[in-house]
Amino acid sequence: MPPRQACAGTKDAPLLRRWSFRGAACSEMVRRRSGGPADEVRCGVVPVSMKEAISLSLYSYWNALRGTRPAPKRFEIEPSRIATNLPDTFILERINPANTRFRLAGSRIVETLGMELRGKNIFDMFGVEDAITLRTRMEVITSHCAVGLFRMSADGGAVQTAMFELLIMPLIHTGDTVERFLGCIVPIDSSTWLGTVPLGNFKLTDDEVIWPDGRVSANAGRIDYQSPVLPMRRAARIVRSDRRQFRVYEGGLSGSVEER
Repeated sequence: MPPRQACAGTKDAPLLRRWSFRGAACSEMVRRRSGGPADEVRCGVVPVSMKEAISLSLYSYWNALRGTRPAPKRFEIEPSRIATNLPDTFILERINPANTRFRLAGSRIVETLGMELRGKNIFDMFGVEDAITLRTRMEVITSHCAVGLFRMSADGGAVQTAMFELLIMPLIHTGDTVERFLGCIVPIDSSTWLGTVPLGNFKLTDDEVIWPDGRVSANAGRIDYQSPVLPMRRAARIVRSDRRQFRVYEGGLSGSVEER
């Protein structure tokens, strides 16, 4: 499958129901599990729902770097400019819609989660439902140069649960296609036991799409997928011989026979 071109727009945004404009950045908050409204759009100089200092710092760097463009280029990222955030930062690589893997992951992320992430498909960290949600949001991030903000939980034992803020921002890698992503994973509550046991049972608790330019891309949440190519079925007749049965298709140089 060829890479998607960066940030195409279309005509409508059927998922969005309420608007509140306060500044340059808008976000669509989906409270699927917390009991809040189904869809909510928020705006501000920085996303009002982004709480962690590392997320805010990395987002501000990415937003300033892109300027008036949909997204900055991968080679423009200078590690020295985000040196204090590097332990919590990662780079993702889009292989195909079902595989977006970690190319790099900061040392604090690896230590906190208790797992090696390099080469791991981010969708494989979650159960089926959450993986589908994340894949859907990643398609929006990839196609429209939106920013994804997620809250996720992870278990460290029978009674230990940690909450994290997950930020994913698009990077244009080659030409005008989004194939890389800059992001971070930051604990919301720095529990003392984090880093002492490996975490598992990762779950998304909230997910949000942020529109940095202050307006929603025209068809947020509506991704067009190419339909699979199905073989053409021609009229056939059934031929039985002894205990075997054949479906015979007429046409071509010598016709075709399919054994059943």
